[in-house]
Amino acid sequence: MGDLNRFVVDLASEKISENREETLQTLVDYIQLKIDSKSTVKLHFICTHNSRRSQLAQIWAQTMAYHFGLEIYCFSGGVEVTAFNESAVKTLIWSGFEIQKNEIKDNPVYMVFYAKEKSPIRAFSKLVDDAINPSSGFAAIMTCTHADENCPVVHGAEMRIPVRYDDPKAFDDTPEEDQKYKECSKQIASEMYWVFSRIKF
Repeated sequence: MGDLNRFVVDLASEKISENREETLQTLVDYIQLKIDSKSTVKLHFICTHNSRRSQLAQIWAQTMAYHFGLEIYCFSGGVEVTAFNESAVKTLIWSGFEIQKNEIKDNPVYMVFYAKEKSPIRAFSKLVDDAINPSSGFAAIMTCTHADENCPVVHGAEMRIPVRYDDPKAFDDTPEEDQKYKECSKQIASEMYWVFSRIKF
């Protein structure tokens, strides 16, 4: 996990724009309020297919919570089931994650290892209300415009927070595909680092 640790430490020097800081501050405030009230923090990242941005956000958020010593539970889901995109998986491996793939089905389960002493994240495309996800007491973090606009109600969510990212899918099958996935993943990682670095406990 050494490569991942180095990647995370290097994120401290990444700059976040003022506009993005304003967007992310709502998430910071939500987490801080839950921690101050000694309540369990559950973050549910949502996009349309649960194949790229919401997966990356869940994994990076869980990684940053661990990095900063916070007991926080991160989830992801979508409004349609597809599969965890292989280019998104590839960019996580590039960042230093150890990942094992279950090849049994069209929607494989990836075991994403982010810390030696923690159980891996079970990453696969799933609906918002899948049994693995929380049914109440969570923040719904909308990572794409389509899901935010077409999923007006997320049942069980106590707060809805839009934190939208551009879809790297637009560059699939182009010479820029690999670089754009890396850029998307690094942006999400940098912003989750910024969020969790501001939590006091």
